[in-house]
Amino acid sequence: MNTEYQPLHHKYRPDRFDDLVGQEAITTTLKQALISNKIAPAYLFSGPRGTGKTSSARILARSLNCLDSQNPTVTPCGKCNLCKTISSGTALDVIEIDAASNTGVENIRELIEKAQFAPVQARWKVYVIDECHMLSTAAFNALLKTLEEPPSKVVFILATTDPQRVLPTILSRCMRFEFRRITSKNLIEHLKMIAKKEFINIELEALELIAKKAQGGLRDAESMLDQLSLLDSPIKVSSIWNLLGAIPEKDLLKLTDSIIKKDPLLTLQTSRELIDNGKEAITVLQGVASILRDLILYKVAPDKPELCSASKDSIREIQIISEQISLDELLNFQGQLKNSEIQLRQSIQPRLWLEIILLGLLSNNENKPSINSNNNQSFSSNKKYIKPDINQKSSTNVDNNEKSLSSDQIDNRKKDIAPEKTASSEENLSEKWNQIVSMLELPSTKMLLSQQAKLINLNNKNAEIIVSSKWINMLESRKKLIEEAVTKALGSRRNIILVKQNEKTQINENYNPISNPNLESQPSKQNIKVNFKKTITPSKINNPGEEIHTKSQQQNINDSQNKTNNSVASKAEKFANFFNGEIVDLDNQ
Repeated sequence: MNTEYQPLHHKYRPDRFDDLVGQEAITTTLKQALISNKIAPAYLFSGPRGTGKTSSARILARSLNCLDSQNPTVTPCGKCNLCKTISSGTALDVIEIDAASNTGVENIRELIEKAQFAPVQARWKVYVIDECHMLSTAAFNALLKTLEEPPSKVVFILATTDPQRVLPTILSRCMRFEFRRITSKNLIEHLKMIAKKEFINIELEALELIAKKAQGGLRDAESMLDQLSLLDSPIKVSSIWNLLGAIPEKDLLKLTDSIIKKDPLLTLQTSRELIDNGKEAITVLQGVASILRDLILYKVAPDKPELCSASKDSIREIQIISEQISLDELLNFQGQLKNSEIQLRQSIQPRLWLEIILLGLLSNNENKPSINSNNNQSFSSNKKYIKPDINQKSSTNVDNNEKSLSSDQIDNRKKDIAPEKTASSEENLSEKWNQIVSMLELPSTKMLLSQQAKLINLNNKNAEIIVSSKWINMLESRKKLIEEAVTKALGSRRNIILVKQNEKTQINENYNPISNPNLESQPSKQNIKVNFKKTITPSKINNPGEEIHTKSQQQNINDSQNKTNNSVASKAEKFANFFNGEIVDLDNQ
């Protein structure tokens, strides 16, 4: 590293506990431990990146070993030889280990052996293990005994951004401190101080935007300010948008406004402009979701604009847009975008799918009132045709006839509408069933469900599946796989109900277990009998042998069809067993 230049996050690294930003509870506890001389053998510092974990470990090491004091102190001088070598990472008795590159048992065994020796220069020997969650399980187990009963004057400080991956036996042996994300207010004040000392001319709105983009990480905020200091003064908000590659809020507000106004042309134009300007599709989607979140917050709490993540200049525009849409519609938008980010990340055509996702929001709640409105219009139109008979003498009879006519016409209307609803619901269930089957991983289960099962009913709690009687036992054993496929396809969990199918009814695309409109068009047995009698000719009466011969031929055809069906079912069962790992005898067909 060039000695003439120091990055801001190195130059303004805290040297004392009082210099730590936004971690008042932790600094108070550690200072009290130093004052009372109650030093724990092991500490665990956990929290997001850039919140002061490694800096706190170095401050604690300086406080224990500062030569300016005979005992541990809360204010290390920073000028003695030990304080300087600890800050630069060259002290002999303060060893910093990167667990990402020292993950094995051999590295921990070497550390334990060296820990047995007394400190060379300092009063305390301090081991700082950074990113300790990268250690292997065997390495953690090798460290257990030393952490619980370390040698005299030895302190272990473990730092991690993922404490869930640290073994519980390690956690129980350490004094744990949770470093929280730094608030925007503390970040802005710290950045103001640095900008003043470094003579950086930057607007307050720009500092607020830096604090927002840092997401609670002080190192990220200092690095961004260091990068922006290379620009011409004064540094404005527009410079930050261009330098960081982020999307300006005015463009996101324009895109969100086009979605709310259901303008597909403006939506496509705005999204394509952003993509053409080098913005990532996933960034555009995240920006739209963030604006929708701010709209919901402003809709719920208009008197608390500070809850919104948008800048002060954009709050007025958010207020105008929020008046054009209801809270339910905003929540529906958020629900539709819930799983779209994963889909966009995995797509090889993110631009295409971004446009599809955004255009899909335009159709929200457009067609819902159509069924009721059509029904109301049909009922009102039916009533127009109901006219009282002038020749009737009694008004009571007229009213009764009118009521009977209207009810009959309503029933007829319902019968006419019912097949349309059934057909549309069948198409919807068939489409969802295909999505569920495609989510299965085992080819045998895919084949069985696609050929021998069908989705017949679906609601928020249950998914009812009709299954052939020959395969219901096998699918019962794979119920968990079906539940997982339903959860992946529909986005929420359903209780799977398997219904045994009647053997006489075949499961195919035309089968509807609830209602089959084709049955209405089939003639009844009585009609068949009458028609049969009418179509008998004298020639057929004179030749009864021919009729018997025809019946026997029909019986032979039915027998051959049954054998074929049984053969196909047997082969399908063997094929499924083969995919499940069973040994199949192919000679016995």
